[in-house]
Amino acid sequence: MRYSASIQSWRYSASIPVGRCSASIQTGRAFTLALLLLCGTAHAAGNDAHLPLRIGPHVFQVERAATPQQRARGLMGRTHLAADGGMLFVFEQPGRHCFWMRDTPLPLSIAFIDSAGRIADLADMQPRSETLHCPNADIRYALEVRQGEFKRRGIAARAQVDGLPR
Repeated sequence: MRYSASIQSWRYSASIPVGRCSASIQTGRAFTLALLLLCGTAHAAGNDAHLPLRIGPHVFQVERAATPQQRARGLMGRTHLAADGGMLFVFEQPGRHCFWMRDTPLPLSIAFIDSAGRIADLADMQPRSETLHCPNADIRYALEVRQGEFKRRGIAARAQVDGLPR
């Protein structure tokens, strides 16, 4: 999941010389390139430490997306998310930060959270959609979880989220 204000289109292009290089050298270079890309992608998606967020009696263990690169990557490409898992998007400044689901195969629900830690708005987002989901007020955080988890747990707008980073 990416937020629209930081969507950047970039591509990585590598050329492996064909000439007189042996197949094993070409294979080794391709493997190294693939490994570097994989490591970079994993790091850009979030960090390894999970942050516990509490909404009433419910606790979510979330990854943090605090840099522009992490926010742009979000949950893109993920095929599984635990019922108590999620991703917290942290913005430097409050604003009307919008989200879309391009290249995200999971259906997700999103909570738009203001600077005081209150949920301003909730939305369900469909996989692989470019439909923009925007909050109805300025927000500083957004929390993505499996679609339906907020509703299933009775979490609604105006609920307080505790454990947010400042």
